[in-house]
Amino acid sequence: MLSSVLLCCVLLVLGGPVLAQDVPPYTEDCRSETYPPSGPTFKGNVQLYTINLDQPPYERWQKLISEKKAPLMVLIQHIKNIAKSIFPELIDIVDRKLPFLIGTLPFPFGEEIKGVADAAGLPLGEIMLFNIFYEVFSVCTSVVAQDSSGKLLHARNLDFGLFLGWDVKNSSWMVTELLKPLVANLNFQQNNKTVFMSTSFAGYIGMLTGMKPSVLTLTMNERFSLDGGYIGILEWILGRRQGMWMGFLTRSVLENATSYDEAKTLLSKTEMLAPAYFILGGNTSGEACVITRSRTSSLNFWEMDTQKGEWFVLETNYDHWKPPLFIDNRRDSANKCMNKKGQKNISFATIYDVLSTKPVLNKLTTYTTLMSISENKFESYLRDCPHPCMPW
Repeated sequence: MLSSVLLCCVLLVLGGPVLAQDVPPYTEDCRSETYPPSGPTFKGNVQLYTINLDQPPYERWQKLISEKKAPLMVLIQHIKNIAKSIFPELIDIVDRKLPFLIGTLPFPFGEEIKGVADAAGLPLGEIMLFNIFYEVFSVCTSVVAQDSSGKLLHARNLDFGLFLGWDVKNSSWMVTELLKPLVANLNFQQNNKTVFMSTSFAGYIGMLTGMKPSVLTLTMNERFSLDGGYIGILEWILGRRQGMWMGFLTRSVLENATSYDEAKTLLSKTEMLAPAYFILGGNTSGEACVITRSRTSSLNFWEMDTQKGEWFVLETNYDHWKPPLFIDNRRDSANKCMNKKGQKNISFATIYDVLSTKPVLNKLTTYTTLMSISENKFESYLRDCPHPCMPW
């Protein structure tokens, strides 16, 4: 059912009655020597900003938003235009209704969103809408691998913007391109010490990618489901607020969890607004798993098992025990390249090669992040996938 809906949406977006078997694969052999990043798939480095948790929540994002105000306003206007084309009254509802619900958000998220809105000079409801989008529109690839010495490496491509406007002239997703100037590396500090690092988008206060030094690494991928994030958000607006926003949960774990096991428990048992995959890495050999979540419960734990030769776990946006959507098989390409590289050769360089191979790299890819607990390394790069390249 969901596959058919997604396929119909894809064909409508791309503007033609294209049969699935006629869609070009845009695949390639596993790439090599792409790191350090350069060439046409590398769009630039990601700037680092400090978020001071000792400051009042309202003030924490001021510097970042003041520097990213112009591209944030352009993106919000584009989202508004899309919303108006679908439901002309939506933005009026957003501007009038959503601000009244700001007080229902757990501390400190409501105050932070107020600070972002004021710093950007944008209506509070529109910044709320901007944050809601991440609950339902991200499409990603995440992997945690263990090298032959027992060290863990965690990496991801963040893909975003599916169905949010296809630019025929430039063969790109409009929101994907508008997001790239908003990508920032964030160093969350308290008492002048790093609490956690994250790659995020200016204006979004939840977290999708992060590393807590010496403790854990964490990424979140969207999980497609008919009981999806839009249902949870609607329930929250209507007054049922037992669930936690997905990005808020991820951020809370990065900020507060003191161990891999504690993080695993929180990510497994907390009721959420949206289903998700949490890809979690620890600080000890063998500590890596994919947690498959519905909105209310855990459906599956998939843990690394090096005793059985399973030296990496890799997740895209489909339950790992089921086949992926036939027009979106990033998983097999990524698995093939990981196995071709091999455990003895795995490193930032070779994982970056995997994440640079089409269709793992695609028109939706905004950034690639590489994380290593053992070496305390955190790197992010803006990405591009020149034509010809898979739209998703």
